[in-house]
Amino acid sequence: MTLASPKFRYPRPHFRPRKTAPRYLLSCALSLLGNSVAGVILPLVLLATTGDALAAGTLALICAVPQFLIGMVGGALTDRFNRRNVSIVSDIMSAASVALLPVVDMVWGLSFGWFVALGLIGAVGDIPGMTARDSLVPAVCERDGRSLQKFMGLAQSLDSMVVIVGPALAAFLMGAVGSVNALWFTAAMSLAAALVTLTLPRALGRTGAEPRTNAEATAAAAADRGLVAGAWDSLKSGAAVLFCGDGLLRSSILISFGIAMIMGSLQGIVLPVHFTAAGSPEMLGYVLSAMSVGMLVSSLAYSALAHRLRRRTWFVLSLLGMAAGVLALGLLPDFPFMLGGALTLGLFAGPLSALLGFFIFDRIPAENRGSALGTQNSLTLAAAPVAVFATSIVVETLGAAAAALALACLWAVATGWALTARSLRDLGDDEARTAAPSAPKPARDAPRAAVTAREALPQGTEALSRPSPSQP
Repeated sequence: MTLASPKFRYPRPHFRPRKTAPRYLLSCALSLLGNSVAGVILPLVLLATTGDALAAGTLALICAVPQFLIGMVGGALTDRFNRRNVSIVSDIMSAASVALLPVVDMVWGLSFGWFVALGLIGAVGDIPGMTARDSLVPAVCERDGRSLQKFMGLAQSLDSMVVIVGPALAAFLMGAVGSVNALWFTAAMSLAAALVTLTLPRALGRTGAEPRTNAEATAAAAADRGLVAGAWDSLKSGAAVLFCGDGLLRSSILISFGIAMIMGSLQGIVLPVHFTAAGSPEMLGYVLSAMSVGMLVSSLAYSALAHRLRRRTWFVLSLLGMAAGVLALGLLPDFPFMLGGALTLGLFAGPLSALLGFFIFDRIPAENRGSALGTQNSLTLAAAPVAVFATSIVVETLGAAAAALALACLWAVATGWALTARSLRDLGDDEARTAAPSAPKPARDAPRAAVTAREALPQGTEALSRPSPSQP
């Protein structure tokens, strides 16, 4: 008998597949970092190129149409094609649309028409990719044997860190290499995200097998009728769930729309115009980073202290604090005071964001969650650019100071309505105490489901309006 005989052979070690969660999180972080930097730089480049605030609002309105349409069919698209591949193609399209801006600037010179053309390419690519990437979360957790709830907490913490770093990095890049050249970094991040996603197993993005529930059967039948028909049915059923039933859910959605419209206009038009006129556009990044720091701190504090106060108390305190922060920004004070206002806004926005996210996830039936959240995303993609366009008209006619003050007044009106609305007086505190008298109720395992188009809104807005699966 020789050493080569079967008796002396050692068994091969059991094959363990490589973990996919770290690569998935890295891909998400790279994509979000690129979008965070672009969210600060692009409005400033457009203003520097055209010198017209109305042009920025018009561009947002033009891009809103394909965003709305793609948002409608995005869910159906990811149900028909491999979600990993859709995410890769989306990141490549985003990288190309951004990289072409400095190329065009070097060869022909940027103009409003080029912004429209490249903006449309980016809009078409971003939304399906965002939906596809979020749809991969359950598959990633199942493959790696991870808890979805814990994984969501890790992903949200990483997102918060990226949102803090992004605007500050944009300010540094603009000061170091200029606004247009800084866009190369954004393109590189999107391309790197695509390459990292390419390393994920292709099986991870498969759309699944036969439908198992009535809701899945309905979705499959809608897909068989075609993308457009399925998207239209999804939009109608989602709107019915959001607006025709639960009063608390309807009010929560309206507040989310108000945040997206008012804060999107402030961050997407008013503040860029103000800092550009002051000759220090890079300061915008620091203001948005201060807001993100406040959001991170308040979100962590709320997670630890949520059950110390009633939901209604958190709701009132958060609304009043946000009103103070918006007023401070609306007055367009000196830079140190503006940093303080942004930090105040972020510190009080965290609890409201968590509460709204909980109400939305808790009140939407599980079988309608996909269509309802898809409808919410599509409507947000349409509402925010309309508000940005209207604000650009005010900026062009009356100036940035008047527009900022008007937005602060609108937020005060929205705050007054939210504090006095009958549907928002009872936030379920008695039910929470009855269900869990001594311990917090565990959060629901729910994927981010496109997280209210976080990449489509100006930087910082997505954190304020993001549905969070946290349980208050």
